[in-house]
Amino acid sequence: MDVTTDRGASPATDADVIIVGAGPTGLMLASELRLAGVRPVVLERHPRRRDTPKAGGLGGQILELLRYRGLLQRCEAACAGPVPAARFPFGGVHLDLTGLADPPLHALPLGQRRLEGVLDELAGELGVDVRRGHDVVAVSQDGSAVTMDVRGPDGPYRLLAQYAVGCDGARSQMRHWAGIAFPGTDYPEVNRLAQVTLPETVTVLGNGDLDVPDFGTIHAGFTRTGKGLLGVGASPGSKVVSVYTVEDETTEYDDEKPMTVTELQDSVRRVLGVQLPVEKPIRLSRFTFKARQAERYRNGRILLAGDAAHLFPATGVALNAGMLDAVNLAWKIAADINGWAPAALLDTYHHERHLAGTRTMLHTQAQVALRRGHDPAAEALREVFQELLADEQPLRRMAALVAGTDIRYPVPGSYPHPLAGTFAPDLTLHTDQGVTSVAELMQAARPILLDLTGRPDLCQIARDWRHRVDVHTAKVDRRPADVLLIRPDAHIVWAATVDEPDDTAEPALREALSFWFGTPCPKRTRPGSLMATHPVHSGPRRVSTHPLLAAPVAQDTHSQEEAGSVERAAYSAQSPVRTIKESRDK
Repeated sequence: MDVTTDRGASPATDADVIIVGAGPTGLMLASELRLAGVRPVVLERHPRRRDTPKAGGLGGQILELLRYRGLLQRCEAACAGPVPAARFPFGGVHLDLTGLADPPLHALPLGQRRLEGVLDELAGELGVDVRRGHDVVAVSQDGSAVTMDVRGPDGPYRLLAQYAVGCDGARSQMRHWAGIAFPGTDYPEVNRLAQVTLPETVTVLGNGDLDVPDFGTIHAGFTRTGKGLLGVGASPGSKVVSVYTVEDETTEYDDEKPMTVTELQDSVRRVLGVQLPVEKPIRLSRFTFKARQAERYRNGRILLAGDAAHLFPATGVALNAGMLDAVNLAWKIAADINGWAPAALLDTYHHERHLAGTRTMLHTQAQVALRRGHDPAAEALREVFQELLADEQPLRRMAALVAGTDIRYPVPGSYPHPLAGTFAPDLTLHTDQGVTSVAELMQAARPILLDLTGRPDLCQIARDWRHRVDVHTAKVDRRPADVLLIRPDAHIVWAATVDEPDDTAEPALREALSFWFGTPCPKRTRPGSLMATHPVHSGPRRVSTHPLLAAPVAQDTHSQEEAGSVERAAYSAQSPVRTIKESRDK
């Protein structure tokens, strides 16, 4: 299904965007779309949130983005326990960041079910129409809309929207209907992870080892045998023990079918030859590893995000990647629906997030090579790798790679500022109204021009895009640039160097504003908002209680002049200071 999107008039639709899948990626996307004034409908085939344990925590760049949206405290409040020490597994070795005052990688013990609860609550506050128990059975698209046939609790019905996004997981039907290939590798290893309590007959020794009747000692940490790997983590005085096994198997498991205590015990017995007594299970999960990435994240009016777009062969990265997909995509779809998107804008979603996915695939496949070897050469490799991580510079570099903070998106221009394409630092800002920060300014999810030195000439240029870009002036203790242009996803797309002359800064700013935020607003219009005025449509109306949507706002609906060839050429130009080679969709 290869469809060229028609940027002309759109038909009347039931929703602006249909999101298939109400996991973390789908719910994050829905909330971001609502902040941009777009009407999403979320379709989830399961009638209620599932209890099957999946991701056990949240980490990486997404935590900083959630802080920029004012959501991190809500996530922290929902955590089941204290934040663990900054020590992260990496392919059989560890990234030990506990000695760093400012580690580049953080994590929260926020399981996926609790995270979905936070995001579902936020979606309700924003008035998102989430329909559980609604299964998509057919999808088609033409140049102006996507049509879905849906089977709901009250029978079949049809939905029409300008765009659809598949957030429906590893076995995505949306990916199939869009005709997008999903090449890659399936690894034979089956991982089982559990938190259990043990009966009084099993003793947790002072060093964390387990004394098991009729067997002896199971050592804390990892034990490799010819049958697989067993990991045990226990604290003296605590009844809760973490158990982890890895085996190579050819059995196909249904991800929807929960693991049982018997399955865990059978796996421990195969790996180590011991029957481990279990009193009570607290958390049981099973997962396999695949290394797959969609060849393209967009075909016509259907896009992919999260596990539908990529599967990584290591733990701890999927939620980070998927939710960052959502934040990158939302404002770009909203710009198109609200009528001001440049012709090439939506294509940058694939270019940027496929690049990020490729980078994540790189380090997760490296972890496969590190962990799967069992011979002396493999043990030597892990030992040498761990020694390298004892030095701060490589440790920081690897942690940034895992967190996704080393990504620099490509930006147009011959010699972009070193900050261009990176996530905006949270500068403390001194203004006439008091002290604020970049994080506080980004809570509204709007583009901003941030003047850090008093450049009225550049601020005046940005005011020609006043419907779409908020202009702020502030002072900082040490300015990294004179002016920053920041997208709603908190990425810097242009910066004026310190004391840059007007004759280079002014045309470069106009070029960046036009590339990312379209043609200037007509002079006669009144300043308004990026958000649209139309309410959430279709189904029972959910009243928004979110403070960012509390007041009526205007919609920028001015038509765009086509400049697609120029914009695409600018985006495709190789930047001499780019740190990561762009992965292109052929």
